[in-house]
Amino acid sequence: MEIRTLRYFLAIAREENMTKAAEILHVTQPTLSKTLRALEDELGKKLFTRHSFSISLTEEGVLLRKRAEDLVSMADKILGEFVSLDDITGGDIYLGLAESYQIRYLAREIQRFKEIYPGLGYHISSGDTEQVTEKLDKGLLDFAVLAEEPDAAKYHSLLFPEADVWGLVLPIDHPLAKKESILVDDIAGLPLFCSEQGWKHDMPRWAGEKMDKLCLEGSFRLSYNASLFVKEGLGFLLTFDRLIDTGPKSGLVFRPLSPRLETKIYLIRKKY
Repeated sequence: MEIRTLRYFLAIAREENMTKAAEILHVTQPTLSKTLRALEDELGKKLFTRHSFSISLTEEGVLLRKRAEDLVSMADKILGEFVSLDDITGGDIYLGLAESYQIRYLAREIQRFKEIYPGLGYHISSGDTEQVTEKLDKGLLDFAVLAEEPDAAKYHSLLFPEADVWGLVLPIDHPLAKKESILVDDIAGLPLFCSEQGWKHDMPRWAGEKMDKLCLEGSFRLSYNASLFVKEGLGFLLTFDRLIDTGPKSGLVFRPLSPRLETKIYLIRKKY
């Protein structure tokens, strides 16, 4: 299976039309059709369903698209690395980041590097631990920032200088906004938003035996999106301090949890 063949496959999957894909790839339609048939023969699976004026992926095609995207991205990354070997002014770094106000420390270091190496390029993606470590393990990322202690057997890590503080984001006119801190009993039975990772790993550390009193209304990977649901009155957001605008004009406030709940942040890279 060649990378060129996977590029052809991805173009067809994206355009859902053989003729358009052939035009984009600058190959003839018969060549593209022949390549696709050879790929299906090699895998022993039908990858597309043909319709009158379009084609769509089969279940096997959907699986291959995900794997092909990863492989093509890796190939592009390898090519870019070798092209830049003689470029002493910069290169490309790929980072997967958890949400934290401490990302500012990483931004400062990138700025310092760009002063020394003006050709430095950086590519940022966001996600939870599962998402970013999967890409890191595949070689699609160079570094990742995690909101939990990393596996020391697999990764080198640097601890960020501070810890992120958990709290509740809620409307400024809600009765709980008058409290200085939030207890478990304060939010028992209320509709809550939280990251899936935070709900599974951090909230049980705080709520303990009362965890079953907390009600998850919905999970979000990005706190900003969840804050919009809070503004519309759909629930209350459990998140880190300083991720959401809770200024005077925001209509929202942040109240820390009691007892205090903190999460440490780590910058990691693969060993060896």
